[in-house]
Amino acid sequence: MPPSDQIPTPASKPSMNDLKRLWWQDGVTYQIYPRSFQDSNGDGIGDLNGIFARLDYLVTLGIDAVWISPFNPSPMADFGYDVADYRNVDPIFGTLDDFDRLLVGVHSRGLKLILDFVPNHSSDQHPWFLESRSTRDNPKRDWYLWSDPAPNGGPPNNWTSHFGGSGWAFDQTTGQYFYHSFLAQQPDLNWRNPEVRSAIYDAMRFWLDRGIDGFRMDVLWLLIKDDQLRDNPPHPQWNGALLPLYTADRPEIHQIVAEMRTILAAYPERVLIGEIYLPLRDLIAYYGFDPNTVDLRGADMPFNFHLIQTPWNANSIAELIRNYEAQLPRNAWPNWVLGNHDQTRLATRIGEHQARVAAMLLLTLRGTPTLYNGDELGMTNGTITPDQIQDPAEKNQPGQGMGRDAERTPMLWDRSAGAGFTTGEPWLPLNADYANTCVEVQSQAPRSMLALYRRLLELRRKHPALHAGVIDHVTAESGVLSYRRHFNDQHLQVFLNLTDDLQTITCEDGRVLLTTILDGEGGQVGGKLILEASEGLLIALD
Repeated sequence: MPPSDQIPTPASKPSMNDLKRLWWQDGVTYQIYPRSFQDSNGDGIGDLNGIFARLDYLVTLGIDAVWISPFNPSPMADFGYDVADYRNVDPIFGTLDDFDRLLVGVHSRGLKLILDFVPNHSSDQHPWFLESRSTRDNPKRDWYLWSDPAPNGGPPNNWTSHFGGSGWAFDQTTGQYFYHSFLAQQPDLNWRNPEVRSAIYDAMRFWLDRGIDGFRMDVLWLLIKDDQLRDNPPHPQWNGALLPLYTADRPEIHQIVAEMRTILAAYPERVLIGEIYLPLRDLIAYYGFDPNTVDLRGADMPFNFHLIQTPWNANSIAELIRNYEAQLPRNAWPNWVLGNHDQTRLATRIGEHQARVAAMLLLTLRGTPTLYNGDELGMTNGTITPDQIQDPAEKNQPGQGMGRDAERTPMLWDRSAGAGFTTGEPWLPLNADYANTCVEVQSQAPRSMLALYRRLLELRRKHPALHAGVIDHVTAESGVLSYRRHFNDQHLQVFLNLTDDLQTITCEDGRVLLTTILDGEGGQVGGKLILEASEGLLIALD
C-alpha cells in the first residue's frame, strides 16, 4: 500500500485501546431541535414534554446521548439562541420541573443529556443588557462591547454581522454603539470582563448541578474580539468580503476554553463540545494540547464540520480523513458531523441514494458521530414560501440563501394530519412527502433509511472495531472510498461507492455484515466484487 494511503501513527500516539474509554467516545450523539421534534400541547411548537414522550424511540434507534438546542427563556428573535435567562426554561418549552423529569427519563433509559449553551451573546432583553444600556456608568456597562462612534459619526469599525450588515447598533439613550455578531437583539458579551466569565461559569454549574452530562458551546470560536477594535482586512479570496481576523479565533479564546474545561472537571465524565467552523489546523488547537504535559486542556470535541464542507467525492473525503487523523494531537478523540439545524439537509445536499452511503460513512469512521434529528429518515429540506419564512437570517438578507427554515421543518412521526408532531398548526410547514417518509411507515419497511440507521447503530455498538478501533488503509479509487477498522483481532473493511455507476472492487476474504441496500448480509465474499451505484459495504475480514 502506498505511504500516502496510510494514516501516520507515530510512537507518540498511543493506541486508544490503552486509554480509558469514556461514554462520549463510544457513543453516538443525536441532536434535537426542540421546536421541531414533538409538540405535546397543540400549540404547533415542540417542547420538553414532547421530547420525553419520544425517548423510547431514541432507545430503539440506538443512539447514546441527546443534545438539545436552546430552550432557555428568550424573546425568540433567533429561536432560543438569544437567551434572556441562562437558568430557566422558556414557557414555550415547559418548566424546570419538566426539564428535571426529562433528565430523569433520559438517564433511566441509559442515555446522556447534553445542553446547547450560548456564551457569546445574550438577548437584548436579558437583565444584564438592560442594565448595561441604561447609563454609561452602570456597573454592567462593561459586560458588553460598547464604543463611541467613529470620527465621521458612523460605526466604530468595519466589523459585520453574520446575519448581514454592520455588526454595530447605535443606542440612542447612551450615544454609543454596541457590537452584535448576529442580530442586533443578540448583543455580544465582553469575555475580557472577569465578572462576565464568573456569571457564565455559574450558569454552567447550575445545569451541571442538576445532573446534565455536558455542553455543546455555541460559536465558541467567536468569544473574544480585538481589544483595539481594529478593522478586519479584506478577504484575499472572496471579493467584497472581510477576513474575520479581529472578530474570530483570537488567541485569548483558548484560555477561556481551558477555564470551561476546569469547570467540567469537577463533575465526573462530563463532555465539552465546541461549535467551531475553522480549517483543520486551527480547529484542532481547541483541544488545548499542551506539548509539555501531553494533556488536552480544551474541548473534548471541537466539532468537525468538514464532511459538510468537503466536496462529495471519494478522493476529497479520503484526503480529509487522512489529514484530520494525522493532525490530531495525542489523546485527542475525533468526531464527525454531517448535518445540523444550520445546514442544508443531508439528503438534499447529496441525494437520497448517497445519503445512505453517508450514513455508513458517518457511523463507521473513527470518532464520535453526531446525527441531526430527521436525517435517519432521509428527510429533505422542506418547501418554505415567502409568507412562511421565520428565520431572521433570511429576513435580514432576503434572496441570499441564508435562511435555515427548510432544514428545521417538523419531525415526521406518522401519517396523521400533523404527522404526529402536533395536533395544531405547525410553526413551520410539514414536508409534503411526510406520509411516505414518516417513522410509522419506515418502521414497517425492512429496507428503509430508518432500518439502515438502526442496523448501523446496532453494529457500531456491537463491534469494538467500529466504536473504539483504529482506522487505516484509507484509499480512493474509481470513486470508491475504502478504509479498515481494527480492534485487537477484529478487522473490518468498508467500501463506499460515491458514484452513480457500478464499480468493481477487490476485497480480501470475509463476511458481509451490512450493505446500504440492506441485501446480502451474512454472505461470504472475496476477490472481485461489483458495487451497485451508491452502495456501501461493511465486511468482517477473515
